[in-house]
Amino acid sequence: MPYQATLAYAKSLDEQDPLRHFRDQFYIPPHNGKDSLYLCGNSLGLQPKSAEAALQHELEHWKTHGVEGHFRGDMPWKDYHKFLARQSAHVVGAQEKEVVVMNTLTTNLHLMMVSFYRPTAERYKIIMEASAFPSDQYAMESQVRWHGFDPEEAIVEVKPREGEETLRTEDIVDAIEQHGTTTALVMFGGVNYFTGQLFDMKAITEAAHRVGAYAGFDLAHAAGNAPLQLHDWGADFAVWCSYKYLNSGPGGPSGAFVHARHGNNPELPRFAGWWGHDEDDRFLMRKGFKPMPGAEGWQLSNAQIFSFAVHKASLDIFYQASMPALRAKSELLTGYLEFLVQQASEDSGRFRIITPGDPKQRGCQLSIYTESGGKQLFDRLSEQGVVCDWREDNLSGKQVAPGEAGVIRVAPTPLYNTFEEVYTFSQLLGH
Repeated sequence: MPYQATLAYAKSLDEQDPLRHFRDQFYIPPHNGKDSLYLCGNSLGLQPKSAEAALQHELEHWKTHGVEGHFRGDMPWKDYHKFLARQSAHVVGAQEKEVVVMNTLTTNLHLMMVSFYRPTAERYKIIMEASAFPSDQYAMESQVRWHGFDPEEAIVEVKPREGEETLRTEDIVDAIEQHGTTTALVMFGGVNYFTGQLFDMKAITEAAHRVGAYAGFDLAHAAGNAPLQLHDWGADFAVWCSYKYLNSGPGGPSGAFVHARHGNNPELPRFAGWWGHDEDDRFLMRKGFKPMPGAEGWQLSNAQIFSFAVHKASLDIFYQASMPALRAKSELLTGYLEFLVQQASEDSGRFRIITPGDPKQRGCQLSIYTESGGKQLFDRLSEQGVVCDWREDNLSGKQVAPGEAGVIRVAPTPLYNTFEEVYTFSQLLGH
């Protein structure tokens, strides 16, 4: 659409925004007595105002009922994970039985690998993105070594073409087909943390299945941010955290998706725990693991109630706002930011956007690459009340001094960021 680089235009977009009232449901950190310009939901989302009451409710429940809190009240603790299923399924495009909230992200990734990375002498490779977030790299390395393989041979990293900074879908598919019957698992992030690129998970899943491999995704930067249809795409599994776009607090609980065709297969190997055992006879305390149907069958332990309560408070907001409406605003909001940053870039020549320009290939985040003085620019923005983040260059392969080349990651989130804030950021960036 034809954007305009004026404050009046930005304010007019805010006036037309049907989701503008959701901002009032979050606490905005202050800076010099005013709201900061918080554009860091890709790293840690803001606190919902409802979180405190949700946490207080469970503290009161504990105080009043003690151990009987597991069985009493409107949300008994033994069933608490179920109170998050409908909202979680809405966020990731799944059936309710295909999702469960449990543990933390990398723990869940390892649990999924137990079931979906079962290499043989002939089929043992993992295909993943180069420069994936370190947690994924470390998880893949350790899983490969655990099974007795050399990561240098077993892990295939797909890199951008020479002179490019993001991956082409056809190159990902080509890599999967090239390694064909030696591939056990294709494991990608939903959104690359550094470039902000949103991958074509449907195409990746289909390519993996054509060669007989599983397809899994780390949705840390995609859940609550990008449109997801995990069930329809046929992904085998996925995991995500809740403290970024899902606004559930530092170290918040993780979600996991297991497609129905696997969740209803009790013979699929997994690491078992008491809370994953069939709830109909769980308290009979018998030997012999009998998994719950669906993703619940991968649970190990009962819910961390206090963190789950905060997570539910945030998920309820997402369900109320709806992912389609949030995505529509996100495309407009990030599109406006792109327009303004490009103008500022033309004026200064100090930076450029490396996130794909096609809205179908990105979420909220834009990665603004600087080749010199990047950290100095970031620090100046921080002093002016902008909350974003800085990542050192891990793409170019050049030997540069720390703080010179890298990206300023900026993520205007549709639940609480405004068009006026995007305009203000662009003015600070360009001066």
